[in-house]
Amino acid sequence: MGKVAFLFAGQGSQRPGMGAAIASVSPAARAVFEAADAVRPGTSSQCFEGTAEELSQTANTQPCVFAVDLACARALLERGVRPDVVAGFSLGEVAALTFAGAFDDEEGFALVCRRAELMAEAAAAHPGAMRAVLKLDAATVEELASRAGADTDGACWPVNYNSPLQTAVAGSPAACARLDELVREAGSRAVRVDVSGAFHSPYMAEAAEGLAAYLETHEPAATQVPVVANRSARPYPFGASEAAALLSEQVKSPVRWVETLRWMADAGVDTFVEVGPGKTLQGLVKRTLEGVSVFGVETPEQLEAVAATLRGGKDSCDGQR
Repeated sequence: MGKVAFLFAGQGSQRPGMGAAIASVSPAARAVFEAADAVRPGTSSQCFEGTAEELSQTANTQPCVFAVDLACARALLERGVRPDVVAGFSLGEVAALTFAGAFDDEEGFALVCRRAELMAEAAAAHPGAMRAVLKLDAATVEELASRAGADTDGACWPVNYNSPLQTAVAGSPAACARLDELVREAGSRAVRVDVSGAFHSPYMAEAAEGLAAYLETHEPAATQVPVVANRSARPYPFGASEAAALLSEQVKSPVRWVETLRWMADAGVDTFVEVGPGKTLQGLVKRTLEGVSVFGVETPEQLEAVAATLRGGKDSCDGQR
């Protein structure tokens, strides 16, 4: 069997009831929610019982998804499945770093709460929008985004390189509306992303500055397992100052997810496990890589099936390919 990667879900994967089932069967998962409640009281009940509207607010979404991501990963580890490398999509990167030992649970949770606050403040100060452009290659999307910005005297940037034929764009509302038209003219479509701001764009510069200041007194430790960074598509460095800079700049920089997956595949990863709510990252793996196994762990049934399969080795692997 080749190497195993855990992929930590990002914002947009949230749903009412998330995490409740996994917490009911895993002491390790319950411990994550207890740590979250110690830092931000009510987080577990918000995950388990919150409404979709409540969970869609950035200040709630990020802490809640972080907790569920980390709980699912810890439940797998509790059952003997240890990854060779990890990565997280946007918000998921903080959970991946915490799992890998850069922060303890309370530190990681406090960090994600501060990150959510800073991003919400930046979004309020610089109103923006996001689109997912489908079935066009990245170079074409880059050209259309540039044109949309120029046509509206606004701003528009590719920010999430999700898969070879899906790129998310962020910018001013006018530029994103113009992008919709240009994408239709190119024979494809742009889907509105239900977020409160132009994340991973220069509109998040103030959030990046705030995170950099926060991390000056909350430096990350060296990770115990490699964490592939969104910004560089390479593992985080061991130096605390370099890692802090990479993490703070992440919020205003593109997520290079295609390169991240390909780097892991080149490093020998042939099994990818999405930990946390939803199955978005599983889909992106399947659209980017061939000949790999893909799993998701969010429910107790998935947890037991994946643990049994991966402990049994590659010959027993029946994941989706």
